[in-house]
Amino acid sequence: MYLLRRAWAELRDEVLALPSRTLVLAWVVALLALPAVYGDPYVMRILTMSCLFAIFAASWDLLAGYTGQVNFGHALFFGAGAYTSALVSLKLGVTPWASVFAGAAMATLFGFLAGYLCLRLRGSYLSLATLAFPLIALGLLFAFPDFSGGELGISGLRRLTPSATGNYYVAAVSMLLVVFGLWRLADSKFGLVLHAIRDDEVAARASGINTPRYKLIAFAVSAAAAGFAGALFAHYLRVAGPSTLEVALSFQVVIWGIFGGVATIYGPVAAVFILYPLTEWLGSFRAFGELRLLIFAVIVLLVLL
Repeated sequence: MYLLRRAWAELRDEVLALPSRTLVLAWVVALLALPAVYGDPYVMRILTMSCLFAIFAASWDLLAGYTGQVNFGHALFFGAGAYTSALVSLKLGVTPWASVFAGAAMATLFGFLAGYLCLRLRGSYLSLATLAFPLIALGLLFAFPDFSGGELGISGLRRLTPSATGNYYVAAVSMLLVVFGLWRLADSKFGLVLHAIRDDEVAARASGINTPRYKLIAFAVSAAAAGFAGALFAHYLRVAGPSTLEVALSFQVVIWGIFGGVATIYGPVAAVFILYPLTEWLGSFRAFGELRLLIFAVIVLLVLL
């Protein structure tokens, strides 16, 4: 009873007291209740994909929004998670969940490596350098098709659950947990340090903050979340393909972040749930099918103007 009273007190004081947080709570309840109310397979698929991309978008915002390290190659971590999970699952025969966490771990290592290589870079130089990483990864995949599956990728993965509803709940609950964790991290002392680095790195270093260390950690945490999303994505679609490393995916996550508002965590998540279903719906029309990415960019441009 004590724990229930404490939970209610925190809910009342920390959530229900603020209209914006009440709205978020209502959205979470609706998200979890949707399959029982409206279980259309197409809608469930779109929302499942939205949940996975929401994790991806939130992970980008932690790095770009809070440290100012705008990553134009964030698909590297998404693809690393997807391919590692696929290889571990099929080559080693481990359970899908074990392969998902293996994918997140590999993406974390990629995050440390990318962060270390970019430590001395700033602004547009950093962005252009990160853009090269997924292109290099794609080149390696195509150079070793026997290992990576080449243009077809690696298929035949097992889904995390056998039912569409189960996969939806896996994606939704994973998204809520990861996004909440990233938000709490950004709202902590660690997040304040990242803010200081973004606003004035020289001043932050002068005040005694080990800025390279914090930037590396931000890269690694961001990469881990993106890799986790990529691994879930691969198991949901049962394939890890080159599309998980494409530059278009990196640009999409940047647009989601800008559209939703950087340095918020929840802003890019909301952007995904608005823009992804909208572009998929427009893409279902024959006249718009091949122009999906262009439509996506035009919508964002109109909103920003």
